Amino acid sequence: MLEMKVKSVVAGPMGEFLVLLVDQEETKVLPIAIGPLEANNIALPLHGVKPPRPLTHDLLKSVIENMGGKLDKIIITDIRDNTYYAEIHITLDGRNIVIDSRPSDAIALALRCSAPIYMRPGLVEFTYDLPDIEPRED
Repeated sequence: MLEMKVKSVVAGPMGEFLVLLVDQEETKVLPIAIGPLEANNIALPLHGVKPPRPLTHDLLKSVIENMGGKLDKIIITDIRDNTYYAEIHITLDGRNIVIDSRPSDAIALALRCSAPIYMRPGLVEFTYDLPDIEPRED
């Protein structure tokens, strides 16, 4: 599996949002289209912003931890019909629990839990060279 990290959340020219996942060397990027609410849920922890009250992903983190669990990792597993799929991997009472998730929710949770983000190697064909999509500063 390829370890990825969140490079940024960007707005596209048509008002859409993308979360940009990059490999550790920051040579390849996997852009995933997300909605505005999902973009906000990922951007907040990226910028170190803590809301005054817990948001859904903060609540989920708290539930996992208060039950004695640990978020081990998330994995972007597949793309089908232009929709990405992800898994949340939790350890609880010595059991490994795998939960189906939208990538945006899994990424927002991973950022809050400082958990690694992985991508299945087969998805590398959907990546781009990072210099090809970063805006130029002219």
